[in-house]
Amino acid sequence: MKRILLTGVIAVLGFAAMTLGVGGAGGADVAKLDPGQFGQTLFAQLPELPYDPLVDPPGFFQVKPQEFDPAKTGLVQAAWLDGTGCPTHATIALPNSDFTGPDGSAPYDDTGCPTGDSKDQHFEGLLLAKTGPSVNFASAGAELNRVKGITLTELGWDIRKSGGSGASALGSHCGAGAPRWNIQTTTNFYFLGCNSPPGTVTASSNGWVRLRWGPPLFAFCVTCTPPFLFTNVTGTVVRLQIVFDEGQDTGPDFFGAAFLDNIDVNGALVGHGATDASSRP
Repeated sequence: MKRILLTGVIAVLGFAAMTLGVGGAGGADVAKLDPGQFGQTLFAQLPELPYDPLVDPPGFFQVKPQEFDPAKTGLVQAAWLDGTGCPTHATIALPNSDFTGPDGSAPYDDTGCPTGDSKDQHFEGLLLAKTGPSVNFASAGAELNRVKGITLTELGWDIRKSGGSGASALGSHCGAGAPRWNIQTTTNFYFLGCNSPPGTVTASSNGWVRLRWGPPLFAFCVTCTPPFLFTNVTGTVVRLQIVFDEGQDTGPDFFGAAFLDNIDVNGALVGHGATDASSRP
């Protein structure tokens, strides 16, 4: 109970920082998209992904990149890319003595991802990028398919980042508002930021941090009374998205991009997917 209360206090402080825009260039406030209103806009304007039981294999969810850029700014990108994910059971090539070619090999496993997606054969990572200011009405992200009807107990991902925590300024952006989970259930609409509240670090290395939220799973409830109540996620999933809408004016890293891998829903991991966005309105 004490841990849940402390997490709630940290979350409220993080949400206050996010909505006030604290952490911008030179310490000035940064104009951002409202996570509650913009999140509901994404669900309304991005079509729900189709599911074909004859094509989509049963028993495993999918993470499909999406780009929301209605004004065609061209400043967002979402894609799974080979060789950018967290390597589990990889092999590296060792150089020969004069560095003119390979001479043998060695196994390589990153301690930041002790487990991974067995179907990921190319060490893929999910790139989410937003170039320019956060206020640009656009976002990168991904829609999770084949999750409708489940009860959420745990969410998470591996993020390409040094420093041992999501709050580090080294590597991928992990802010109060991005990347974040958009969660629509049969009862309410919720969101959960990468660093609001901070996820529990379950593994880390010089290049990756594994973050987990839950169980039990708490998030900000936009449609509750009062709104933005930090509370337990109830109901079953209607839609589930990952959203990246903070740009290069948002600290602590001012990077405007993140590499994610091994997307976790209730303990199941997905670390591969399409190389292009599934929807570009």
